[in-house]
Amino acid sequence: MAAKNSDEPEGLYELTFGFIDEGIEFQSCENSLESNISYSSREILMDEEEEDGNVNDSEENKAFWAIQEELLKTTLCRTTSFESKVRKSTKEALKELKFTSFNCSCRKMVSDGCRKCMQREISDRLTNEGYNCFICKSKWKSTPEILSGEYTYMEVVANASSKKGEMKVIIELNFRGEFEMARANEGYNCLVEQLPEVYVGKIERLRNLIKILCCASKKCMKEKKMHLAPWRKHKYMQAKYLGSPEIKSETIFPVNNFRRLPRPSGSMLTFDLLDSLTPAIKVI
Repeated sequence: MAAKNSDEPEGLYELTFGFIDEGIEFQSCENSLESNISYSSREILMDEEEEDGNVNDSEENKAFWAIQEELLKTTLCRTTSFESKVRKSTKEALKELKFTSFNCSCRKMVSDGCRKCMQREISDRLTNEGYNCFICKSKWKSTPEILSGEYTYMEVVANASSKKGEMKVIIELNFRGEFEMARANEGYNCLVEQLPEVYVGKIERLRNLIKILCCASKKCMKEKKMHLAPWRKHKYMQAKYLGSPEIKSETIFPVNNFRRLPRPSGSMLTFDLLDSLTPAIKVI
């Protein structure tokens, strides 16, 4: 089965796989003391045990979701001055794009512009404001644990200082959508609703959020008795954002010019030749 392409519209590859419930068989033991217990009595005993187990499971589930919600809120409320600065600039860039049309270079046009062109436009604007903004592409091979795939996101790198070192801020334009699930339970949906639509934050903070949400999605699917989709697994989400990008492109354009410059054209036969020619000398 092919991996989910995260650049496609959300919900296109939303697949679920149900578990097959295993029936409980009762075997009689003639040489056992249980042979004297009637079938109806066994049913009553088992029903009581299941009720006690359901109560305990319900309490454990409530405690789990309460802890996950607290961890999520604590992680989201933390920030630094640099994160806040990049977040504000990104918000302003998105607001500009909302009220102004931009050229989409893709063959297949989308109503609000495609993800690729949206990333390019925001990266251009952040670069013009003086940020070291990159469009990164992560790519990973298939392993026994995860499927192969690739993903693009934006990254802003702060100027390295001798004390703090380099700081990387990740920009994900569809952060909430990356964790939404069609058949999630109430506890998981409550967590996802608290996520920002656009994530702008340190890579360390993103690592914690991924861990919290992937743990929650696994618990959610277990409660629903459904398989967890391959692209929802922790290691798959880590590969998208936390690996070493294979391709890193920096957008450099003149200030106040957000259109991509045309590619220079020239003949391979004359380009070097014209540069090497000696200028003509005027004879008087």
